[in-house]
Amino acid sequence: MRERQQAEAVLSSPPPSAGARIAGVGLGLRWEFIDALVERSAREKLPIDFLEIAPENYVRRGGRHPESLATLAGRFPVLSHGLTMSLGGVDPLDPQYLVDLAAFLRDVRSPWHSDHLCFGAFGGRILHDLLPLAFKEATVARVADRIKRARDAIRVPLAVENVSYYLHPGRAEMGEAEFLARVCEAADCGLMLDVNNAYVNATNFGFDVDAWMRAAPLERTVQIHVAGHEWFGVDAGGLKGPAEPTADGAMIVDTHGADVPDPVLALLGRVLPRTGAVPIVLERDLNIPDLDGLLAEMARIRAVLPPARAEQDAPLAEVR
Repeated sequence: MRERQQAEAVLSSPPPSAGARIAGVGLGLRWEFIDALVERSAREKLPIDFLEIAPENYVRRGGRHPESLATLAGRFPVLSHGLTMSLGGVDPLDPQYLVDLAAFLRDVRSPWHSDHLCFGAFGGRILHDLLPLAFKEATVARVADRIKRARDAIRVPLAVENVSYYLHPGRAEMGEAEFLARVCEAADCGLMLDVNNAYVNATNFGFDVDAWMRAAPLERTVQIHVAGHEWFGVDAGGLKGPAEPTADGAMIVDTHGADVPDPVLALLGRVLPRTGAVPIVLERDLNIPDLDGLLAEMARIRAVLPPARAEQDAPLAEVR
């Protein structure tokens, strides 16, 4: 009870993000380093501009992790990024999930929420995967309607993320970038641009990632993800062991389990003039280094940002 009261007290006070624009380079919060971050941020100012959190890791959970989140929300601005909304699914949107999410967003004061443009649940069961949608005209209207209804339910702007994928379900009627643009236009929503996902797809399917970026609705970007990936061998039997980059029979898997590679950082540098100074998040889910290693990775990302004056003057997309 005392821990719950302490957490509620922290969340009831004005957070660092209240009334301020969130920008710069942030870190996706993971349980593997949450204790180290709580301890270290209590005694020194860390070069972390904000934290991105997955509500599913905290909603309806007790114990020390929600308390730690409450503590960190008092020290860093917070952005919310979900995993289970299944915006492209065929099941009805989960009303209880949306009620819980709306309350969580109100508590942490995230200025918007983002989730993946994917199929993630069926028959009331979470699939624990982000499956691709069919790039078809009928899908555009159906998914845009779900985005609008979800946005109305959570009462904050909603942005959708482009996902990595390894096959397309059926015959596509348009390219991914056009599909993304059409959905965002029909739903009038923001874009969570995952630069690594775009690079992974372009490499695996052999298309020009810069052409993809020219066709994607970058003017709607409200936030950017960057991450690392790994190469694996593939044969008729499926995925094999680690492989050298570009080796015959190899492909990239979006593991978030390695440092951000130089080509992804270079791509980030090429898209920033179009997106403006939106917040950039480092994601790391596997082979997670210690906090110093993560801070060093964030410094590599920060080095790609334009000079401070350009960053301050660059326009932000309207968050819908």
